[in-house]
Amino acid sequence: MGTLQIRLHISLASLAMFLLKAWRSTAFGVYGYLNFTKPGFAEHAKKFKSEEMEARIEGKNCIVTGANSGLGYATAEGLASRGANVYMICRNKERGEAALSLIKSTTGNPNVHLEVCDLSSVNEIKSFASRFSSKDLPLHVLVNNAGLLEHKRITTPEGLELNFAVNVLGTFAMTELMLPLLEKAAPDARVITVSSGGMYTSPLTTDLEGGEQYAGTKRVRVALTEKWAEVHKERGIGFYSMHPGWAETPGVAKSLPGFSKSLSGKLRTKEEGADTIIWLALQPKDKLASGAFYFDRAQAPKHLMFAATGGSHTHIDSIVGKLRSLSGLA
Repeated sequence: MGTLQIRLHISLASLAMFLLKAWRSTAFGVYGYLNFTKPGFAEHAKKFKSEEMEARIEGKNCIVTGANSGLGYATAEGLASRGANVYMICRNKERGEAALSLIKSTTGNPNVHLEVCDLSSVNEIKSFASRFSSKDLPLHVLVNNAGLLEHKRITTPEGLELNFAVNVLGTFAMTELMLPLLEKAAPDARVITVSSGGMYTSPLTTDLEGGEQYAGTKRVRVALTEKWAEVHKERGIGFYSMHPGWAETPGVAKSLPGFSKSLSGKLRTKEEGADTIIWLALQPKDKLASGAFYFDRAQAPKHLMFAATGGSHTHIDSIVGKLRSLSGLA
């Protein structure tokens, strides 16, 4: 192949990738505006069954990560109001204590507890897991909610890019370390992992620490859920991923101020965003599909049409291998 042909080939490939990225962004924007907003929630809620949220879960042990604000707070409060023993995982002790006090007072449930743990640190997650495992409690529900969108490149003390450390490695390590306790609660145990609609704009890639990879880190959470469901299908644990739509939370306001301002009045409340998390925690498992992706109390597609992301989930095995190595989990 001549030099001119090579340059032409590269130019055409670059143009194709540019058009593909443009399509993903456009399709996501249109699909999101119609479905992920507050009006979208109101439309979908017409099909909701109120009795599905009336279940009581007294005595069931639930962990919610990132529980001091936003979706995590709404989830912890929703589970506590239904009688669960809730363990709130928070990075900041003061904010965690304030959220804990408020949830106890609003729900009247004394069985709400604070566990301080920085999800960007594998060592802290291991320390928490050791402390919590010593209680020898069955774990009925693990909600992997904690996540962030940091635009600047920040490296953690353990040498990892911060978005990756929290959104991917922290989620992986927490789930893997809780598996023995989840198995104690089988066949009722479940893991609910919060993703983002933004993952529709990204295929799964092994380069999860390079550049701004927020969408990619949220895509890997969906692929991990599929993998966990496949590997642990005989252990009585259900694995579900979901996304909350576009909700008005402190995290969104801080990380995406322009987006938050442009959609002012159209963003969901944190309670509307957390609705499907709580719904997944309450439903009989025979009504749910392990490994599936949920949105507004129904299974949702994991890929947009013509976005060319469907085949990318084959990368998950190599990603899991990397996560095991980085976390030191056999």
